[in-house]
Amino acid sequence: MNRRRRARELSLQMLFQHEFTGEQSDFKAVEDLDPAKKEDAEVRKFSEELVRGTLAHLDEIDQKIQLVAAHWKMSRMASVDRNIMRVAAYEILYRDDIPPAVTINEALEIAKKYSSAEAASFINGLLDKIARDSGKK
Repeated sequence: MNRRRRARELSLQMLFQHEFTGEQSDFKAVEDLDPAKKEDAEVRKFSEELVRGTLAHLDEIDQKIQLVAAHWKMSRMASVDRNIMRVAAYEILYRDDIPPAVTINEALEIAKKYSSAEAASFINGLLDKIARDSGKK
């Protein structure tokens, strides 16, 4: 697995935990659960950037997702799916160094691993709208 995908997966795990506890996880907590998963500095750095950036813009990101979700309320979306979209939306909206197509593809692969093929299709549609609405696609 490439380092950036691993960082995105860690970001998903940390945001998922944050949503339920209100606290921001850190790598020490992740490594305490599984000491074999010590992450290298590049993975840690990118994941921390994603988590911090997503949380810093969470209200705007959720508004964008809700806007493109039309008839779906954020609260009705699965937490895993919601957090996959949050990280990806952060990348699309606030990171000019990552092409939206790469971000969307990575989100879909993570969704297939942690959620379902149906979720991946739903996520794809919403992220594509966010990218188009932002003028990046």
